[in-house]
Amino acid sequence: MSQVRVRFAPSPTGFLHIGGVRTALFNWLFARQQKGVFVLRIEDTDQDRSTDESIQAILEGLKWVGLDWDEGPFRQTERIDLYRSYAMQLLEKGQAYWCSCKAEELEARRKEAEAKGLSPKYDSRCRDRGQANPAGDAALRFKAPLEGETVVDDLIKGKIVFDNSVQDDLIILRSNGYPTYNFSVVVDDALMNITHVVRGDDHLTNTPRQIPIFQALGFPVPQFGHLPMILGSDKSRLSKRHGATSIMAYKEMGYLPDAMVNYLVRLGWSCGDQELFARQELIEKFSWKNVQTSPAVFNPEKLIWVNAEYIKISQPDQVAQALVPLLEAAGLTDEVRAVSPDWLAQLVVLVKERAKTLVEMVEWVRPYFGQAVTFDEEAAKKFLTPAVAPVLGKLLVRFESFPVFSKQQWEEAFKQLVEAEGLKMGQLAQPVRVALTGRTASPGLFEVMEVLGRDRTLFRLRQGLDRASQA
Repeated sequence: MSQVRVRFAPSPTGFLHIGGVRTALFNWLFARQQKGVFVLRIEDTDQDRSTDESIQAILEGLKWVGLDWDEGPFRQTERIDLYRSYAMQLLEKGQAYWCSCKAEELEARRKEAEAKGLSPKYDSRCRDRGQANPAGDAALRFKAPLEGETVVDDLIKGKIVFDNSVQDDLIILRSNGYPTYNFSVVVDDALMNITHVVRGDDHLTNTPRQIPIFQALGFPVPQFGHLPMILGSDKSRLSKRHGATSIMAYKEMGYLPDAMVNYLVRLGWSCGDQELFARQELIEKFSWKNVQTSPAVFNPEKLIWVNAEYIKISQPDQVAQALVPLLEAAGLTDEVRAVSPDWLAQLVVLVKERAKTLVEMVEWVRPYFGQAVTFDEEAAKKFLTPAVAPVLGKLLVRFESFPVFSKQQWEEAFKQLVEAEGLKMGQLAQPVRVALTGRTASPGLFEVMEVLGRDRTLFRLRQGLDRASQA
């Protein structure tokens, strides 16, 4: 068996959406599993809509989710002469012909056919005219087979049979000399030795049009697979109204790339009841037979759950690294630069059980930066009162007597003071929590102190004491 070669071939006419990422992901997993080659090709022959900005967005999106390519990126606009050369081969072999029908004529015939309840396909009137060098604008059409069937043994959907009589003679070179999608993709897949073409099932109707071109050019036909669409919660095709669909928008919303990969692979593929997979595990277990044949429904709540799980199980230093750009975007650039990566990873460990996204995590970690604390005024008024000032003062004296922070020692001193003062734990814990973080909610008090360190803990307790004394 020849080496597996697959490709991801997006059109750079907008952002890289999650449906495209899933298609790339399935191809990438198959290539990695089979020790094959993953090719990136940019199909940019749509001159009116393709942009360099979109190409950059595609590259950035793939890099963010960790889908590295082995060859490319190739751009179709750099291969135009190649497509024209193969189109001329078909013309010379009598398998293509010049069509001089005007656009307005084609549109009028299309409407007439629809009015009669007929297929609006091209009526092949130029097929046998034998125009060698037509005057004026002319497009080159492929002579599609008129009889028989085109059979696709689809990797995902199984055997599909197409009646050739309903196909029409598609244009392979426009009158401006530019190739059409269905022709350029065949030439590229053939010359790049693509063995498996796996794409969204919105391309399914293109497949019986492309296979005869492979055959006419004498190229081997690759295996095809068509992935069902991703639908929104209302079962319509996924769009912006169902939420952000650009993959980079999910980075900005605080999702981890491994969480996105895990969620997207489960959006149409399964391996028993298992939900979470390490990337190497996905490579080992992936198979086309376990790709579902019906559309998958995008569930934002499930994605958030997966992301929360990945925040918990990922290496803290990796989460911290992903958190940095969001901290900087939140105005904490100087604060981030003032701390070490190890301390930031320690902070991630402190709050990871409470944050479902990195954006949420930014708000959870914000109080721990800097020397002083910024109080939530309502919390300070409620808990930092004159009545609590004396016991806060006693706690501060006890903590100051310890030359270094020891979680066990400080926790024991805290409990002893609560007991000596006849208080319930919460009567002292909440004022201390507000003094240390400015808020009424935080992780465990002594874990907070551990992250803040002895000096900042004491500084913030003095700040809280001052606030309580002056209330």
